Amino acid sequence: MVHTCVVAGCRNRRTPGTTLSFYRFPRDPERKQRWIAAVNREGWVPNDGSRLCSNHFISGKQVKNPRSPDYVPSVFTTTASLSETMKEASTFELSDKQEAQVEAANALLFLQGQGRFTGEMVQNQGQDQEPDTTSSSTSSDDEDEDEDDSDEMGQMSDCKGKAEKLCRSASTRFIDYEASLKALRRENRALRESVEKMSLTEASLRNDPEKVCFYTGLPNYFVFETVMWLLAPHMKGDKNSKLSKFQQLLLTLMRLRLDLRNQDLAYRFGVKVATVTRTVHRIINIMSATLVPTAVFWPSRVELRKNLPAALTATHPDCAVIIDCFRVSLERPIDSELNQQVPTTADGRILYTPRAYGANELKYLIGVAPQGVVTFVSRGSPGNVSDKCLAEGCGFLCKLLPGDVVLASHDLDIAESVAARGAQLKVTGSSGVIHGEGFPEMSRAPWTTTNTITPERLSVHRHVEKVISMVKKRYAILTGPVESPFTAVDRASSMTTFDKIVQVACALNNLCISAAPLE
Repeated sequence: MVHTCVVAGCRNRRTPGTTLSFYRFPRDPERKQRWIAAVNREGWVPNDGSRLCSNHFISGKQVKNPRSPDYVPSVFTTTASLSETMKEASTFELSDKQEAQVEAANALLFLQGQGRFTGEMVQNQGQDQEPDTTSSSTSSDDEDEDEDDSDEMGQMSDCKGKAEKLCRSASTRFIDYEASLKALRRENRALRESVEKMSLTEASLRNDPEKVCFYTGLPNYFVFETVMWLLAPHMKGDKNSKLSKFQQLLLTLMRLRLDLRNQDLAYRFGVKVATVTRTVHRIINIMSATLVPTAVFWPSRVELRKNLPAALTATHPDCAVIIDCFRVSLERPIDSELNQQVPTTADGRILYTPRAYGANELKYLIGVAPQGVVTFVSRGSPGNVSDKCLAEGCGFLCKLLPGDVVLASHDLDIAESVAARGAQLKVTGSSGVIHGEGFPEMSRAPWTTTNTITPERLSVHRHVEKVISMVKKRYAILTGPVESPFTAVDRASSMTTFDKIVQVACALNNLCISAAPLE
C-alpha cells in the first residue's frame, strides 16, 4: 500500500528505495490531538491510513519521550505552521540540550521562511512598477530597492550567524551530556551489582554457592532446590502472604544456620516479628515430618557392610553405629508444670521424675554410621539423666540386631542394655579420659581390657567428635542457649520444637557431602 504524507503541501510518498519513514498517528488521545493541531488542517480528522513523513521532525524521526521536541511534529513549510509549532514547543519544559537543539532548528526555519518572504516581496514590487515612469523616479526606486535588499541581507546574515552559534553551543552541550550519561550508566550498573550481591533473592543465590552455604549451611543451590521441592507441597502459598515459599524456607534456614534473632530476620525480610516466629515454627514442623524421615534413617545391615570404610573392615566388620552424647544449655530451666507427662520405658518403668526438669541443659544421644552420616537422634532429656535411662527410653536399642557392634569413645553405661538385644558395645576411648565437650570424667568400664590408645580408638573418637562438631558448626542454633519458646512440648508429637530442630539439623547435615568419613 502506498502512503502519502497528510501535511498540506507535502508530496512525500512511500515508494521503493525511499529513505523516509512514515508514522501512524498516536493512539494516545492527548498526543494524537497535538499531532492533528500541528498538521493544521481545519476540520480534518485522521483515519487508520493517515501517515506523517519523517521530514516533519527535527531529528528525522519521532520520539516517544514527552520531553523531546520530536514528541510532536514541528517542521512545516508555512510560516503560520512554524509559529504555531514554536508556540506549541514552548509549552514543554525541555532540558538544556533539547532547548538548544530546538532554538537552532527554529532559527534555521525562520531563515528559510524569511528568504521566501523576501523573494515574494521583491517579485511583487517588480510587478507593481508602472512602465511609464520617468528616469528619475526609476532610479530612485532602484536605489530604494537596493537599500531594502541590503538591509534584508544584513538581517539574514545576522540570523545565520546566531543560528551557527546556537548549533555550535548545542553540539558542545550534547557532547557534555553524552559523557555525563555514560558516567551515570556506569554508576547505575555498579549500584545494581552491589544491590544484587546484598539481596536475598533466588537469582542472587542461584550462581553463588558460597552465599548459599553461608546463609543455609547447604553446599549449593541445587541441594536447596531439592529441599524446596520436597517441602513445597506442604508449605503455605497464600497469595496474601508477604513471604513466598522460597523466602519462608530461606528465613528458617537462616534462623538455624546463623542463630539470628527474630527481630533481625523481621528487618531483613520486611515483616513483623510475629510473622517470623510463626514461619519458623511452621517450617520446622513441616521439615520434621517430611525431611527427617527421608534423610535420617537406620540403614540395613547389607548397606552398612557394603559401604563399610576400610579402617573398620578388618577390626569391626559388624559395626552398625558409633554413638555419643552431646548437651545444649537452656536459656532457663524447664518448668515442670509445662511438662506433666512422665517418660517411661517400653515395659512401663519410669525413666526420670518431673524434678529432673530443674536441669539447665538438654542431653541428646546421637548415632553416626561408619560412613559419616547421622542415623539416629534421640529426643532431648534433662542433662542429669543417666546414659542408660536415655538409651532405653529413646528407642535406640530397638534399632539393634543380634550380632551388631556398637562403638563408643567412652563408657556410656549401656553395655548391659545393648547385650540384652544380642549386640555388643565396644568402648574405644582410654581410661579416665573423656574427649567430649560438656562431659565429666568417667571411669573406664571393668570389661575394657586395655588402657592403650590405639590408632583405631583415636580414629573412631575423632570420627564421632567431627560429626557432632560439624553439625553444631553448620547450625549455630545447636550451640545454645535454647530459647524458652523452643522448649514447649507439641502434644501432637510429644516433642519440643528444639527436639525437631536438632533432628532437622542432622537431616540437613546428611544432605551435604559425606560429613566425616572414618579415617
